Amino acid sequence: MADTDPYQPENIFARILRGELPAHKVFEDEVALAFLDVMPQSHGHTLVIPKLSVRGMIDMPADAWGPYMVRVQKVAAAVKKGMEAEGLTVRQYEGAAGGQTVFHLHFHIIPRWVGEPLRRHGDSMEKEDVLKANAAKIRAAF
Repeated sequence: MADTDPYQPENIFARILRGELPAHKVFEDEVALAFLDVMPQSHGHTLVIPKLSVRGMIDMPADAWGPYMVRVQKVAAAVKKGMEAEGLTVRQYEGAAGGQTVFHLHFHIIPRWVGEPLRRHGDSMEKEDVLKANAAKIRAAF
């Protein structure tokens, strides 16, 4: 997909927003939705997406950044607390050349622990029971 292509409303995150696909949700309000990555780099790896239909950060309206980033920060704090993480890695990939694979703006909130390397993203699906348990830990931290 070229970086100049228009937003595709059939992308997986848009389908999750519309309730067409399941997700292990940890937070939702009128601005954003946060849910676990099913192919996580660490336990509790969470994605935060805006409810606006935007491909990436360059497409996000300037006046929408503040409210969205408040949600990213709120989710990051809950992920760190709920997963008892020692730190976080927060990532956003822009465009195919930048590593973006789902063309709906999203931030990765990845819990980190000293001495525990990240798994390769996309290598394997996490077990359903692990996702369910991690989502419950994060939801309880809000």
